[in-house]
Amino acid sequence: MSTHLAQTKPKMAFFKNLPREAPPPSFAAITALSVTLLFFFLTFSSRAPPTLPPVIFNPQLVISFYDASGIPTLSAPQSDPLDATENGEDGIQEERDGDVQSCVDLFDGMWVLDDSLPSYLPGSCPFIDAAFDCHANGRRDANYTKLRWQPKGCTLPRMDGKTMLEFLRGKRLAFVGDSLNRNMWESLVCMLRNSLTNKSTVFEASGRREFKAESFYSFIFTEYNCSIEFFRSPFLVQQWEIQDSSGRNRETLRLDKVDNSSEKYRDADIIVFNSGHWWTHEKTSKGLNYYQEGDKVHPQMSSGEAYRKALTTWARWIDANIDPDRTQVVFRGYSWTHYSGGQWNSGGSCDGEIQPITDERHLAHYPALISILDSILLEMKTPVLYLNITRMTDYRKDGHPSVYRYPEKERKQNVVQDCSHWCLPGVPDSWNELLYAMLLQRLGSEIRSVQSE
Repeated sequence: MSTHLAQTKPKMAFFKNLPREAPPPSFAAITALSVTLLFFFLTFSSRAPPTLPPVIFNPQLVISFYDASGIPTLSAPQSDPLDATENGEDGIQEERDGDVQSCVDLFDGMWVLDDSLPSYLPGSCPFIDAAFDCHANGRRDANYTKLRWQPKGCTLPRMDGKTMLEFLRGKRLAFVGDSLNRNMWESLVCMLRNSLTNKSTVFEASGRREFKAESFYSFIFTEYNCSIEFFRSPFLVQQWEIQDSSGRNRETLRLDKVDNSSEKYRDADIIVFNSGHWWTHEKTSKGLNYYQEGDKVHPQMSSGEAYRKALTTWARWIDANIDPDRTQVVFRGYSWTHYSGGQWNSGGSCDGEIQPITDERHLAHYPALISILDSILLEMKTPVLYLNITRMTDYRKDGHPSVYRYPEKERKQNVVQDCSHWCLPGVPDSWNELLYAMLLQRLGSEIRSVQSE
């Protein structure tokens, strides 16, 4: 206290020396001040207020625009060709068509804020698994639904649901793979369904509303006589059982046999494959008495070598059984996980993440499985569209269900978090936009003929 008083004494002495009453200002001083204020008012009141630039997620910059009150209402300037609301109907059509043929690399780009997203409102699609329905499970920030992938140097076309459905009229589009492909499958069903006036014309063929238990599901779009199907096949090769020396059944993975479901999807018009996440699980990564070829069970094999053998089996089956004039094959790449402090079964978490990574220096190195996949695809005779979403998903640590895989009333303390799959609406919607763009690049004339009808 004494120190504080000592510091204030010089100040008090200064004020005591001031005159107790200041003389009143002169008339000339008042007049000069009034003229000056009037000049500034007339000068600056006629100027237009400054325009805020669009908020862009550029990997080269660290930009934060989130706050606790919700999503900021920033929009792009009128010159932005991606702003459909400012460009009228011509702008909307230009945005939908894009200039996808000029895109050198659809997967080299950035995430940008887009207030017109999501493509379907949270809670509007009844075909989303409960574990992906983050909004219904209590997630109240919406920022993760409003980011769109923007390739560098070209405009990614928006998916026109009715154009896509018209292109699929009388056809089958099948997703084959693990639950990440089921994530993408549900996203596409919801995006296409949202474009329809009569949404009751879309239904799952067997009437199911949950899509985990069975190995096959099919959504029928009756107005277009087409189906969007999912086949569960996490390895693309066959899960097997053998008896050990004690007579007990033991699981193995047949690296030399494609999954039995292959005969059911071989005649589909478009097939989207994936396989990746299950190769990182404990059993596959250890590889002890698990991988089988013919009658031989390997005592030990690395997951990388097993993955190469399995994909080689898949690739040979594709080359021998798929007619590329009838069927377009797509392979969706590895989707990143974002566990912090452990893995899915050891306390890993991602709750509280509401912003994507914005600095590419914080991205992870590509997993070894990716280079194996790249080499296999290059050796194939059948043309395969490679939906290379690995890098773009690495940015999106904000998009996972985390604790919102469960409703709040069912959520226990220290619940196992999901930092592998994605909330819907969310990141997989962008995968489907990219699928649409790739089909435009590959089958552009056929799709444009549908648009012109």
